[in-house]
Amino acid sequence: HQGVFLRSLGFLRRPCWRGPFRWPLLGCGTPCHWKLVWPQIFPLFDVIVRLMPGWGGEERVEVGLKVIAVDEQLSVIYEENVHFDKDLPEFGTQGGVHVHSDRLTVTSPVLMWVKALDVILEKMKSSGFNFSQVRALSGAGQQHGSVYWEEGASLILKNLSSDLPLHQLLKACFSVSDSPVWMDSSTSSQCCSLEEAVGGAQGLADITGSRAYEVRAMLQSKCQHESLSYVLLLFQRISLVSSFAASLFLGAYAPIDYSDGSGMNLLQIRDKIWSVSCLGACAPGLEKKLGCAVPSSSILGPISPYYVQRYGFNPDCKVVAFTGDNPASLAGMRLGEGDIAISLGTSDTLFLWIKEPTPALEGHILCNPIDSQTYMALLCFKNGSLMREKIRDDFASGSWDEFSKALTSTAIGNYGNLGFYFYVLEITPEAVGIHRFNRDNIKVPKFPKEVEIRALIEGQFMAKRIHAEKLGYKIVPKTRILATGGASHNKDILQVLSDVFNAPVYTIDTANSACLGCAYRAIHGKAVTESYLNR
Repeated sequence: HQGVFLRSLGFLRRPCWRGPFRWPLLGCGTPCHWKLVWPQIFPLFDVIVRLMPGWGGEERVEVGLKVIAVDEQLSVIYEENVHFDKDLPEFGTQGGVHVHSDRLTVTSPVLMWVKALDVILEKMKSSGFNFSQVRALSGAGQQHGSVYWEEGASLILKNLSSDLPLHQLLKACFSVSDSPVWMDSSTSSQCCSLEEAVGGAQGLADITGSRAYEVRAMLQSKCQHESLSYVLLLFQRISLVSSFAASLFLGAYAPIDYSDGSGMNLLQIRDKIWSVSCLGACAPGLEKKLGCAVPSSSILGPISPYYVQRYGFNPDCKVVAFTGDNPASLAGMRLGEGDIAISLGTSDTLFLWIKEPTPALEGHILCNPIDSQTYMALLCFKNGSLMREKIRDDFASGSWDEFSKALTSTAIGNYGNLGFYFYVLEITPEAVGIHRFNRDNIKVPKFPKEVEIRALIEGQFMAKRIHAEKLGYKIVPKTRILATGGASHNKDILQVLSDVFNAPVYTIDTANSACLGCAYRAIHGKAVTESYLNR
């Protein structure tokens, strides 16, 4: 625990929030002690359509709505979910989405999300869940999706009749019935024009935290403006999926939070305001339709009377700002300054807590959902377990045991031999092919088996550290690496990870990290507000 590495201590295999140690809650600098004077339940709702790492390098797609409730000890006391395809077949989705004929446009029915909330609340009611004990709630939505509210929708939200379910009440509230989501790839030309408007890809990254990506909600708004200019005039408000979900509970348009908003290529990540130049490159009048962004721990207000009357919620129940699924996962994994979470699945993904960011052309810088004065970074590498499995098959007869034996038979540093392995076109950086270099920096066609395997693993993790440090990440004495995904079950691969980052590695289960993160954020938001009021 005290900075001892895996090589000397042996393989530590326990979730970082269990065991005898009190890890800091919500990434705070010291352990937090919550002193609550009445029984409280803090539920969260997580609208999910995202890839989650599974066993053996596989990935599974979770498409639905989840709810988790925790008590003041952070113990999970209730769980429920709704699966879009299975439980709401009338919407005709596959994987929770509609893929259009151009194979680029991907959308989800907004009313499907609304009806999923109806269904999950009715399930909770039928099970005897005591809504009156809920003191605060928060939630997360898939990042990069957008929802377009019809003129007059705010009045409908404000005056909901508790006699009817939400999906019947909100039928006329959306200008676009199918919302573009993160899988949408129809905005290539909009990416180019936005970057040109602010001096290029690096210029956009310096302002907003990353270059333009097709999945961004801002570019979807620009695309909507260009293809349906008459519809834009009808929009009263544009929400992200997260702020849309918060609006349903608030009974009013909920603001976009800093963390999810910083994934739009619109927010100036340092000043926490919308960029005038980026807004101007997208669509006229966009700032008014987005509203002001708010800190991610903000209490937006009390829950709508609709839920008090229909389900028996406490009228004093607070709605804490909703955020994106990735920021919520950072909270759920309890990352602190200097920590890294790494998912070693089909693709590899890094979550980083960063104090002073340096945006680059690879990766994403977002505002930190826990501490608005710091940042988080995301790095995705396509060639993860698929590449590791190919080298295993080609050089270790398809056996992980033989792979590990070869890996441990070579020295740290691989005698100066290094490789870059991109079986499919990589995105961090954009490159393809296998490139091997010997200790004299001369490109060579092949390595011996043992050297090949270590070159792959060391090369993958060295690339992750280099790209992380390019974004401003710094290893500190208390740095921990939290590993999940299929490859995290191989202690010899994790040993190389520990060696490269010079930090201890722990394995964790992130199956409900976004959901748990929202529950923690509900408590955090309420506690921060009460602490401020008490002062």
